[in-house]
Amino acid sequence: MIYRFLIFVALFLPVAAHADGVAMLNSGLQKTYMACVGIDDLLGDMKKIAGINTGVTGVGTVAGAGAVVVGIKNHNELFGDLRKIEDDENFSASGASLEITQQSNFKPNLKSKKSKNLGNWRTGLLAANTAANVAGAILATKNTSSDDELNTRIGNCISAVNDLQGIIIQVRANGVDVTEANEIYNACSGYKYVDLSKIKKRARGAQVSSIAGGVVGGAGIVSSQIANNSVSNNAEKIDTAANVLAGGATALSGAATVFNATQISAIKKVADVAQNCEKVLK
Repeated sequence: MIYRFLIFVALFLPVAAHADGVAMLNSGLQKTYMACVGIDDLLGDMKKIAGINTGVTGVGTVAGAGAVVVGIKNHNELFGDLRKIEDDENFSASGASLEITQQSNFKPNLKSKKSKNLGNWRTGLLAANTAANVAGAILATKNTSSDDELNTRIGNCISAVNDLQGIIIQVRANGVDVTEANEIYNACSGYKYVDLSKIKKRARGAQVSSIAGGVVGGAGIVSSQIANNSVSNNAEKIDTAANVLAGGATALSGAATVFNATQISAIKKVADVAQNCEKVLK
């Protein structure tokens, strides 16, 4: 009787251990699936937004550069008469200054139709630049938010993969086939070695640059409008300020464009791991 019982135990325990191992492995695989599937779609959305944003901020950069060129031409057109007087060899510096002061009705070429048109072009191009920066800021903010989600989901995936590794080691001793589990572990453990900080830094850089560009561009629009309608003694300074602000907004748009473009490259590196991982999970 005892002999039969021992035989039963000897036969039952390995079977039971194997069954428990299979159940444990299946549970680990399911948790890995739940934690890791969907990351590739999230990365795809982020890459798409970064691509769109590269185009948007690129257009803003071109518009801003146009505003700078037109603004400089406008400045020369507006204040050409004053520069001619100051540079005229027939006038001493003090004499020219005195004559200008005495001619209270003297205004540099502020009301010519050509300069007005140039001023309007600068304002319009600055408006386009500002609109692009605002749109860029919205898109970059969305990717910054998605980046927080990405970090959380990849962290959860890595945790599940680590747990799966422990299960593989444990159930292999009970004769459970771990071929599929090993394949999943090898593919998905690549997340441990990706640098997510590059995506975050570039998304944040694009966001900050676009926000700053929108603020600077907005100030440039106001300055350009005031300069284009001003006949005061401060008109030249205001016009110069408008050009400086246009240059600043352009530089910020350019920076945002670079951040967006390099963000795409950083996303692709992580997406390669995501695609390999999800390919073996599905």
